[in-house]
Amino acid sequence: MDLRDSPEEAAFRREVVDFIEKEAPRSEPGMTFEQLAAKGQNWFKQMAARGWIAPAWPKEYGGAGMSQIQQFIFNEEMAMHRAPRPAHLIIGLGMAGPTIIVHGTEEQKQRWLPGMLAGTDIWCQGYSEPEAGSDLASLRTRAVKDGDDYVINGQKIWSTIAHIAKWMICLARTDAEAPKHKGISYFVIDMKSPGLDVRPLTNMADTHEFNEVFFDNVRVPKGNIVGEENRGWYVGMTTLDFERSSVGSAVGMRQEVEEMIEYAINNQDKPTSALKLNPTLRLEMADRLIESEVGRMLSYRIASMQGRGLIPNYEASVLKVYSAELHQRIARTKTKVMGMYAQLRPGEPMAPYMGAWCHQYIRSIGYTIEAGTSEIQRNIIAQRGLGLSRD
Repeated sequence: MDLRDSPEEAAFRREVVDFIEKEAPRSEPGMTFEQLAAKGQNWFKQMAARGWIAPAWPKEYGGAGMSQIQQFIFNEEMAMHRAPRPAHLIIGLGMAGPTIIVHGTEEQKQRWLPGMLAGTDIWCQGYSEPEAGSDLASLRTRAVKDGDDYVINGQKIWSTIAHIAKWMICLARTDAEAPKHKGISYFVIDMKSPGLDVRPLTNMADTHEFNEVFFDNVRVPKGNIVGEENRGWYVGMTTLDFERSSVGSAVGMRQEVEEMIEYAINNQDKPTSALKLNPTLRLEMADRLIESEVGRMLSYRIASMQGRGLIPNYEASVLKVYSAELHQRIARTKTKVMGMYAQLRPGEPMAPYMGAWCHQYIRSIGYTIEAGTSEIQRNIIAQRGLGLSRD
């Protein structure tokens, strides 16, 4: 793996940096919320004009058609400069959109892709169920054909931002007699459909990200199936050609550690200084800094494989386990650095960083559960990486 940019890659990196420095919205003294919001809207329009809202999408569908390495460079620089990204659009732009581009009809592409790019249509995911999380193929939500519609009954859980979404990508069983990985179809569902009920799930950090969604005879037109009927598992699990190196997360962890170190240094002369009370904390912070750099190198490994046309398999699981558990270690170290102040939640007047570190510590519990538990990831590493048997 060569960590150096080629001349073409260096030129593209410079283009991205120049764009961010010129166009990214920044809060300035005396600026009103409305003025900052207007700058944010202009930033979004400027990114869309370049196809950078969906950098991996083909140009003919409004993307930038970036190569894997270009995507890596783009995401790395966006993270390093803390440039705003439309996080609420990630399921549409990063999951539903690429799937529809690969498996959808031309009518479906023209129907759903423009709203994703414009930022007007928010999407959510209906995969996990109460009895089908890590073993997703055991899902029980049923879709029964009735004329030109399918009637869906069942339940989904952990559906992020379903309460504000316009569309859902949903896996439902259309053939109850087929083996569990077969007989599943991939639907796009209008979130305003009669019989669809979204109920909030509040997490330990007292925030509402997740939801459970109930389907009571929800009718979905047959034209909303993406791909073939009963082949939805393969549609949903398709290895899509978009960036998955998680370099943004790796850069973000490095920035968090640097912020933590800065806080410790700036407060080291106070009587409540964590460094005075626990001198070994310096070594722990050094460990976190080294570990964050290891995480970045693992991201480079994934990007290097993709750049050579390879598909990361267990390597992606290694990165997921490492990053999730490092997020938790960083959060724990932050609470030690802040001492008793780490107990102050957002909204408390004396909470440093507006209580963000307390929130992060509580929220980090879920990192090793969501997007595939650490246990499942370790099984993948053992079987596909180390060649161990399932027994």
